Amino acid sequence: MWTLNSLLKLGPALVGALLLAGSAFAQDLKLDDLVNEALKNNPEILAFGSRIEGARQKVPQAKSLPDPMLMFGYQNEGFDRYTYGEEQGAQWMFGATQQFLFPGKRALKGEMALRDAESQEAMLEFLKLRTVSRIRELYLDLFLAYKNIDLLRERQILFARVEDLALVRYGAGKGMQQEVLMAQTEKYMLLEKEAMFKQKIESLEAMLKATIGREGSATLGRPVDPSHQPLFYKTEEAVEMAIQNSPEIKSRSKMIEAAETKVRMAKKEFFPDFSINANYYKRTGDFMDMWSVTSTVNIPLYFFTKQKPALSEAKAGHVQAKQELEASKLMITAAIRDNMSMIRSADTLMDLYKNGLIPKNAQDVDLALSGYATGRTEAIVVLSRLKTLLEYETQYWTQFTERQKAVARLHAITAGLDLKPGGEKK
Repeated sequence: MWTLNSLLKLGPALVGALLLAGSAFAQDLKLDDLVNEALKNNPEILAFGSRIEGARQKVPQAKSLPDPMLMFGYQNEGFDRYTYGEEQGAQWMFGATQQFLFPGKRALKGEMALRDAESQEAMLEFLKLRTVSRIRELYLDLFLAYKNIDLLRERQILFARVEDLALVRYGAGKGMQQEVLMAQTEKYMLLEKEAMFKQKIESLEAMLKATIGREGSATLGRPVDPSHQPLFYKTEEAVEMAIQNSPEIKSRSKMIEAAETKVRMAKKEFFPDFSINANYYKRTGDFMDMWSVTSTVNIPLYFFTKQKPALSEAKAGHVQAKQELEASKLMITAAIRDNMSMIRSADTLMDLYKNGLIPKNAQDVDLALSGYATGRTEAIVVLSRLKTLLEYETQYWTQFTERQKAVARLHAITAGLDLKPGGEKK
């Protein structure tokens, strides 16, 4: 008599043979390798790195003096002839002008550019964490697709057993042809689901390749089974860690500092800048060369429509930066609470499936198979219990995957949460 346990003993061997038959199952895919490759080759990360380099180059530009101006020309007396050397007013003129900003303006401009670059650097770290989280989630989805194929192929053995029993009963005149058709239909439906999961694997691999920056059509391989990652942090501890370590929070803080600097700069704009002009006048003959030094000062005469609105604009930007920081803190807190709740819910459901529903339903399947073989149970009962068992097993691994994805998102949010399996909180 075939029982569920005896069939499952054959299942792994048959599944292993089927897995080796496909190229997509031929090699192991490690998460760490994907993460390292993405951090080196992800196009978005590389582009953001170049953006930061550009922002850094703005700092010395902002602190530099305006370009000096050179002047040269000729002054003649009369229109009828060239009078250089003959008339006192005829002369060649050369000059240079340098503008100087009011003391403190250059330093503030440099500080604004620096704070912007530091904000960009913090956002790059946030982008890296988000990319790693994205890879982990895609990796887990890919793992789940392979796991579902495993489950389908294992259960195909049981559905094939029901089909065999139905054929025997039908041949002996003890069963109806409808039972054979029902068993065959369920078997073909499993094959349909397997084909759908294979298509999903191709889609997930395409998304993974785009994320890690890899070209080519070669398959990535089968993910190594992820281990269960205990989470010892309470929600409030995770929130506190996120507020302290989150690159997004650091970036927002730098934006506030930049906005504060812009306010100080706007106040400085009420004070005038000035220019120093040096001129040399070249003459010949009995006429002595001349020189002059002058200074030009701009007067902020229209401060009511220029400097004053600019100061109001800078203050509004400062308030906006503060509000965006508070909004980011609230969003981070909400995301942490949501993922923590998801982890707790998944832990409860996984325990229910693993220690309650799956073992109990496996016993029901054994009894139903035994009963159908002896004619005490109808085929629809056996098939229903087999489908229920497959559903519970699928739900168990779905909850496992969703839990691990929630942990990955927490790692990206907190930027420091210990995710090592078995690692306890210090």
